[in-house]
Amino acid sequence: MTSENDKKIIWKIEKTHPVETETLKSAFREITDPELGLSIMELGLIRDVAINDGIIEINMILTTPFCPYGPALLEMARQKAENTLNLPAKIEMGLEMWDFSMMEEGAGADWKLY
Repeated sequence: MTSENDKKIIWKIEKTHPVETETLKSAFREITDPELGLSIMELGLIRDVAINDGIIEINMILTTPFCPYGPALLEMARQKAENTLNLPAKIEMGLEMWDFSMMEEGAGADWKLY
C-alpha cells in the first residue's frame, strides 16, 4: 500500500505486528541484488507483507521481469521471513512494474538519481 503523498510503502503488517515489522525489515536488508549491489529494501522490491492465519504473506516485485536472479531473490526473501519470524511464509511475485522512484530515499545517490 502506498501513501498518496509519497512513494513510502506501508505494509499491512505495520499495523498488526509493529515489532515484527522492524525485525523483518532489518532481515530483508541482508538480501542484496547481486547485479545492483543494493538490498531488496533499498530497491523497494517488497511491496507488502501481512500475517494472516499464522502465515507470512509477501508481495515482491523484481527490477525487471526477466531478472536472472529473480527466482533466487524471491526464495531468499521467503526463507528470510520464515526464519526470522518462525512462521511459514509464502511469496507472490507482484505484477507492478519497478521504477527508480520506488527506491529508498538516497539509495540512488550513487547513480545520481536523487
